[in-house]
Amino acid sequence: MIQDIGPSRLHNQYKNIKPSEEDLVLAFDKEGKILTKVSEEGLEFTRADLAGYDAIYFFSVDEDRYFMSLSATPVLEGYEYRSVRQLRDEGCGKELFAAFTAYHLWRWYSDNRYCGVCGKELVPDDKERAQKCKGCGKIIYPRINPAVIVGVINKDRILITKYRTGYAHSALIAGFTEIGETLEETVEREVMEEAGIRVKNIRYYKSQPWGMAQDILAGFFCDVDGDDTIRMDEGELKYASWVERSDIELQPNDLSLTNEMMKLFKETGLSCRKE
Repeated sequence: MIQDIGPSRLHNQYKNIKPSEEDLVLAFDKEGKILTKVSEEGLEFTRADLAGYDAIYFFSVDEDRYFMSLSATPVLEGYEYRSVRQLRDEGCGKELFAAFTAYHLWRWYSDNRYCGVCGKELVPDDKERAQKCKGCGKIIYPRINPAVIVGVINKDRILITKYRTGYAHSALIAGFTEIGETLEETVEREVMEEAGIRVKNIRYYKSQPWGMAQDILAGFFCDVDGDDTIRMDEGELKYASWVERSDIELQPNDLSLTNEMMKLFKETGLSCRKE
């Protein structure tokens, strides 16, 4: 999956530091696209000696330190602004994970410029990853949205979906956790809302950070409970069907928790599942 960058490692502790010449400085446009070059070596980002020193520290991957540019950055030869969705198809490895994680932080900084209490400007805190109000002192921390990915199993079949808009490849039922819900209750509600099916035997599989939507994804498998007639939410999905293991079409890359769950069922059938 996208976060599996070993032996490299993400270090996300906040540091109040300025970039040196060789540090990576990611420049974003107003739409959240990142200034990158795609080459045979993978994704390349601008460095501080080219992008400037007016930047805020994001995180490190191994010894590489990543910052966000706070000033206009010229479009350098061979570079162009690309969305994280485009980079998903073009990049791989630690650079792609860095781009997704940086986008998550950029989105948070972009969405939190003014205080929701008094309306004054927010500025980066100098001790922790937070925005602090210059007026009333309110502290705002990065937002992480909990969501679920659900593999609904019906004997030797799994419920495969495709979104009405956005990502075009095979997927599983997914959705955000609402106020007052447990993750398991989110599983039950999302499957009912999107497919009209009741489920049982909900069991946790694995989690994944997904910076594209500022998510932490929690993967669950479960079994159909009773009637397996699909009543698809046509506003959300354009396709929903029970698919035999051998007929599952995987996504074109191994980045997502969704794809790993589909692949696991396709290859193993999850014969060890408990009742």
